[in-house]
Amino acid sequence: MHIYETAPGVVETQYIAPDHFQGYPGVLHGGIVAALIDEISGRAHMGSDPNNPRFMFTGKLEVKYRKNVPIGKLLKIVGKVGKTKGRIAEAWAGIYDAETDELLAEGTGMHINVPDQQLDMSQLEELGWKVYPD
Repeated sequence: MHIYETAPGVVETQYIAPDHFQGYPGVLHGGIVAALIDEISGRAHMGSDPNNPRFMFTGKLEVKYRKNVPIGKLLKIVGKVGKTKGRIAEAWAGIYDAETDELLAEGTGMHINVPDQQLDMSQLEELGWKVYPD
């Protein structure tokens, strides 16, 4: 997935879930739904500012499954930054039906900065972790 910063503190991507990720016929497995929310909420704080990227891991994740998330249909996934305190930051993410803009699932995450010595931030694009300006 390519993730784009569409506004300051807001990231977005699109995704079509394949059949092999279904939990039961036609419906995306709840664990995959949680993984998508985790990924996008964690990327919200990364932004596209090359002078201040934040690479974070998840300390806590809460997911609300509102409707069945379909497989084989275009989804819009949005992440938004929340409060920050030191190395810890909150973020929200939602999965929408891209055609109707109906919210299907959402979640909040508490994310923690990866220690500087653990990751070379100049390698984010090479590693597939870059957030692109829209």
